[in-house]
Amino acid sequence: MSTLAAPAFRSAVASATSWQVAMGSVLQSLGKPDPAHNLGFVYVTDFHAADLSDIIIFLRQTTGIAHWVGTVGIGVVGSGTEFYDRPAISVLLAALPRDGFSLFADAQTLARGGGVDSAAPVLIVHADPAVPDLQTILADLSRRSDGFLIGGLSASRGAELQVAGGVHSGTVSGVAIALEGQPLATGLSQGCAAIGPTRRVTRAIRNVILELDGRPALDVFREDIGPALAEDMARLGGLILVGLVQEDVDRGEYLVRNLVGIDLEHKAIAIGELVQEGQGLVFCKRDQEAAVADFRRMLKELKRRAGGRIPKGGLYISCAARGPNQFAATTRETTLIAEEFGDMPLTGFFANGEISRDRLYGYTGILTLFL
Repeated sequence: MSTLAAPAFRSAVASATSWQVAMGSVLQSLGKPDPAHNLGFVYVTDFHAADLSDIIIFLRQTTGIAHWVGTVGIGVVGSGTEFYDRPAISVLLAALPRDGFSLFADAQTLARGGGVDSAAPVLIVHADPAVPDLQTILADLSRRSDGFLIGGLSASRGAELQVAGGVHSGTVSGVAIALEGQPLATGLSQGCAAIGPTRRVTRAIRNVILELDGRPALDVFREDIGPALAEDMARLGGLILVGLVQEDVDRGEYLVRNLVGIDLEHKAIAIGELVQEGQGLVFCKRDQEAAVADFRRMLKELKRRAGGRIPKGGLYISCAARGPNQFAATTRETTLIAEEFGDMPLTGFFANGEISRDRLYGYTGILTLFL
């Protein structure tokens, strides 16, 4: 169990088989809410998904906070703490300006301005991964609200539930926050490192890449990953990924997608995403060393952007493929966050896909600071 308190924001996380026992520990750690607390974030692991409605009712009754937002994950986080594949609940109490936020249970109902008095709000978004054409919905939500999206897809072996006021399923929901009243800063860590130069797709059919830079795609692939890895193609799954370069993002971010097939006869490669001719891509290696290095880079950049301000609290959303699946220590990511930002109130979850700006990512960690 982890307990933290800070002016205006508080967080706590606990693990227990019984949700009542876990919530008892969380509430004891949080203490009596301040009258200024008006928004709560709650994340539960899928062990407690079936009881999420009761958990929300209990939180409203015991804290007096009416507005709650959150979802279900394979794991949850707190300050310096991660509970992965264990029954656990993580809560963050926030104090935001009155009329500075607005919950939405369905992305289709959110209008420009995000329902708050802000020209360009930040939208904390949680989505059911089974929603059809989700990428299009996210892009449309960003356009209609004129907002920047931060969030993740629910991750559960059972019901994929979201919280926005009440408990929902099969939707894209969350909260819009006015930046004028509550400044935020967000950073994204890819979890892998480029191992070759940026290439250009010169011939492709749907998700099958036939040529890169005018040469057979498999020849370029072998060249970029090097002879040692190219000798044994069977062991490349999960180790070598493809990053689709986002030309319109200043930081040079890329969408990481899996390598799903190799055609030796036609010297082609297939990836888990549709590609277009002219698209830039880079081959990436996914390992612990690369993930830690990129995570440290992201944290230092966020600290620089905070300009010396101490964060009131944080929200961290990590891919379910990270955590203990990528790092040797089970609390590696939250420990690194604490090393840079101290014991700030923190909540979050391990997701089935991450959302930044208007796009779906994979293998990423996204940290958002309330400043």
